[in-house]
Amino acid sequence: MFRGDKLDSTPRLATSSRGSKLEGMTEADDFTSVRRDPDPLRRGRRATELLTIYQQRATELARLRREAIEQAHGQGLSYTEIASTLGITKGRITQIRGTAPGPERAFFGVGPVGVGVPLRYGTDDRARIYIDASDLMAQESAEGILSGLMLTSRRFAIQSTQADPPAGDAVVICGPKSAPIGARLLMEDPHLGFVNEGGRWWITDAVTGRRHGSPYGDNPQELADLGYLARHQYADHVVIHVAGIHSMGSLGVVHFLAHHLSNVYRQSGEQSFSAVVRCQFNDQTTPTDSQLLLGPYIW
Repeated sequence: MFRGDKLDSTPRLATSSRGSKLEGMTEADDFTSVRRDPDPLRRGRRATELLTIYQQRATELARLRREAIEQAHGQGLSYTEIASTLGITKGRITQIRGTAPGPERAFFGVGPVGVGVPLRYGTDDRARIYIDASDLMAQESAEGILSGLMLTSRRFAIQSTQADPPAGDAVVICGPKSAPIGARLLMEDPHLGFVNEGGRWWITDAVTGRRHGSPYGDNPQELADLGYLARHQYADHVVIHVAGIHSMGSLGVVHFLAHHLSNVYRQSGEQSFSAVVRCQFNDQTTPTDSQLLLGPYIW
C-alpha cells in the first residue's frame, strides 16, 4: 500500500524554496549580483526571475496586512484606530480590504507555483507520449485558481520515473500508478492511502478501516470518480497533491477547490491534511458536482 525548461548552468537566484537557494546566498546578494552581471542576456533573465519572486512576496505581504487588519478588528479595534496605528488613512484601510487577496491564497504557499501533470505513454505501434485530457484540464483549472489568487504559475511535466517534487511551491497532479512522485507523497499521509486489489485501485482510510472504490469502476458504471487531495506544509514551501482513482478524479478535486477553497482553508489553515472528494461528470472532462467524502484529516 502506498502512503503517502531546462535552464543553462548559470547559478539560479536565491529563494526561500527548497532546493533553489545557493549555499550562503541571500536575496540581497542576488540583487547585487544581478546588477553586476556583465552578460546582458543573463542579467535580463535573472532580473526577470527576481522580479517574479519579489512580486509574489509583495502580494503575500498585502495578504498578510489585510489578514492582520481583519484580525485586529475582530479583537475589538475600530478601523480608524487600526489606520492610525499603521500610519495610513481609513480610506486606505477600505481599499486594502477590497483589493488585497484573501487569506485562502496561503493554501498554495507564496509562489511562484509549479503545476505538474504526468506524461503518459501509448501502448500502440506509434509509441506516442501524451498528456491525458482530464489531466490537462485539471492543470488549466488549477492555473485559473492560482491566477485568481494573484499567484504566478508555471507548468512542468512529470516524467514516469520522477520521484521528487520540484523545488518550491507546487501542485502535483499525479497518482501512484503514473510516477513514483505520487507514491512518495502518499507515504507521508498517516490517514489515507491507495491500494491496488482485484485489478482496481482503492483509497484506504486508516481512520475507519474502510476502503473506497470509484463509482466509475462499478457495475453498473456511474459517471463519477473519487479523488485524493493533500496539502503538504514543509518548512519553506507547500506541495498540493491531487490524485484521482481515474484521471477525471483529479479534475474533480480541482473543481472542488475552485468552489470550496475558502471553506477548506477555514477548516485546515496552513496545516498538512488529506481528504477524499467525490465528483460527478457529464463526460470525462466536464465535472458537474464535487463534495467531500472523507476528511479533511489534519496530520
